[in-house]
Amino acid sequence: MARRNDVRRYPGFLGITLFCLVVLYAPLIVVAVYSFNASPSITLWGGFSFRWYEEVFFGLEAEKFKRAAWNSVTIALMAGGAATVIATAAALGMVRAGRFRGKGASFALLSLPIMAPEIVTAVATLIFFSLIGLTLGYGSILLSHIVFCIPFAYLPIAARLEGIEGAFDEAAQDLYATRWEAFRFILLPLLAPGIVSGFLLAFIISLDDFIITNFVKGAGVETLPTAIFGAVKQGIKPDIMALSTLMLGISIVLVTISYFVGKAGSTRR
Repeated sequence: MARRNDVRRYPGFLGITLFCLVVLYAPLIVVAVYSFNASPSITLWGGFSFRWYEEVFFGLEAEKFKRAAWNSVTIALMAGGAATVIATAAALGMVRAGRFRGKGASFALLSLPIMAPEIVTAVATLIFFSLIGLTLGYGSILLSHIVFCIPFAYLPIAARLEGIEGAFDEAAQDLYATRWEAFRFILLPLLAPGIVSGFLLAFIISLDDFIITNFVKGAGVETLPTAIFGAVKQGIKPDIMALSTLMLGISIVLVTISYFVGKAGSTRR
């Protein structure tokens, strides 16, 4: 029966799958390959070279990219950390509190930044900051990223927490542990893989975000995505391909780490 329902046996499934993979990943492969092009042309291959990676770190625009990278990394670290703490507290309340009035609405509110178009979130955030008189800059980017990253951190944490039986907490309290001690010594170590996965996911989302950042960054503050966008408006150059490839590589590494951390936690459980 399972063999009969295998979707891989449906006519055209393989062709559609290959087409989707090509559309999704061919542009990324082209950018990565041409970042090693010795020629200044973005279409003609001139041999293998690390020239444009050297240009990213030591070229005329290196200082601009370094400042943008510093802003991106520091904002992503702080936004990811804050969002993870809030998401952990939200997951404990949603999963461990049982049924309560407004639980469905609370979950919908948590999921809203994922479901709403990012451009709508960006415009709404900009309008809100304007209404309260908040100066746009580093702080406005950080606040918007924290809010936007909460649901991304919440999902792996809540999924991990749902797999941990409440009997662990009850057994610890039966052995005279306080609620804080039960959380610190029992629940938190079991929840750690989900927390790490949630933080890494929130970090990646913040690091790669462009639309919200571009709306709320103000003048004189750039992150890597906005710096790349500003450089592209002047023409696509090979050093932009090199910088984009570096960001892609970092994202792949972090996603891989998040996957294996979650998998290791599931196996240990």
